[in-house]
Amino acid sequence: MTLDTTRDPIQRVSAHRYTGPAIVGLGAVALMACVAIRDPQTEGAYPLCIFRSITGLDCPGCGSLRALHALTGGDVWAAMDQNVLLVAVLPFLAWRWVAWVRSSARESITRPRLTAATWIYMFLGLVVAFWVVRNIPGVPFIGSGIG
Repeated sequence: MTLDTTRDPIQRVSAHRYTGPAIVGLGAVALMACVAIRDPQTEGAYPLCIFRSITGLDCPGCGSLRALHALTGGDVWAAMDQNVLLVAVLPFLAWRWVAWVRSSARESITRPRLTAATWIYMFLGLVVAFWVVRNIPGVPFIGSGIG
C-alpha cells in the first residue's frame, strides 16, 4: 500500500479554507437571531445559571444573554448593565474573526500563530477579577442587572 504523495496537503486544505470561519460566523448570527427573537427576561425562556441558583452570586457569564438581547435592540447601556465584560470583549472577538477570514483568503502556506499563553492567562485573570468584583455590592455597571 502506497501513500498518495502527488497532492500537496496544503492544497487539499485550501479548498475548504473558509469552512471554519463560515461555521463560526453563521453560528454567531444564528445565536444573535435566537436571542433577538426570544427574550431572555421571559420566565423559562432559557435555563437558569446553575452557579447563581446554588450560591446566589453572579458568575462571569451571568447576564450575557440579556446583554446580547439588549445589543440586538441597539441598547448598549442596558447591555453594559447586564454584562460589561461581554460588551467589552465582543469587538475583540469580531476583530479576531475578521483576521481569521482574511488569513483564510491568503494563498500562502503560512498559518497564523496560536495566541500566546500569556494572553490566555491574562484573559483568565481578567475573568476571575471580574467574577470577584461583580459580586461586591454597590459597584456600578458590573453586576448582572438582576437586583
